[in-house]
Amino acid sequence: MSRNLEYLKKVPFFTGLTDSELGLVGAVMIEKKYDKNTLIFMEGDRGEALFVIHQGRVKISKSTADGREQILHILRDGDIFAEVVLFDRGPYPATAEAVEDTVVWLLLNAAMEQLLQSHPLLGVKLLRVMSKRLRQAQLLIRDLALHDAYGRLAGLLLRFARREGKTTKEGIVLDLELTRQEMASMIGTSRETVARILSRFQKDGILLLDKQRIIILDEEKLRDWT
Repeated sequence: MSRNLEYLKKVPFFTGLTDSELGLVGAVMIEKKYDKNTLIFMEGDRGEALFVIHQGRVKISKSTADGREQILHILRDGDIFAEVVLFDRGPYPATAEAVEDTVVWLLLNAAMEQLLQSHPLLGVKLLRVMSKRLRQAQLLIRDLALHDAYGRLAGLLLRFARREGKTTKEGIVLDLELTRQEMASMIGTSRETVARILSRFQKDGILLLDKQRIIILDEEKLRDWT
């Protein structure tokens, strides 16, 4: 099996497919490379494909009414995005941008529809992905409506901890590789506010700031802020 198919076997969305079925998927995928800070598509562009991240990170965002950026997701290797266009045939509902040099694999709508017809399990998995994204969006709306900036940032850190935190003797290590501005855009506040809150959390012994890493020392105290 080729290296590409070995990678596909590790993508949760394709779990359950046989090697021969994965071979069919790999045969219709189109590989594209994007340099850091390059737009993959813009909100409102014609929806054409589902994307699988092979390597890199992708930021999904929307523009607010006053022109600010609201970051919805930061996606990594093995994640899929733009799955909604397979169902509604509409434009891309958000903007996708490569946060770093990124390689993605595209499954054009027509090819993906053929796969769904022959492998209904993929349709169920797509719905699960969309349901998870909807739940995340609802949590974001709730946090923006009910919590102050401290609570929103605490909630964001806890979600990252659940998704990709590494438990060590020091605490839960987050290698977020996010700027303070990106974190601010995810919770609807300013870069200065994020920096001030992180400093407060560190002073209170809740976390430790180590360059791009954030080490959560006391998860319960962080949860108290939510």
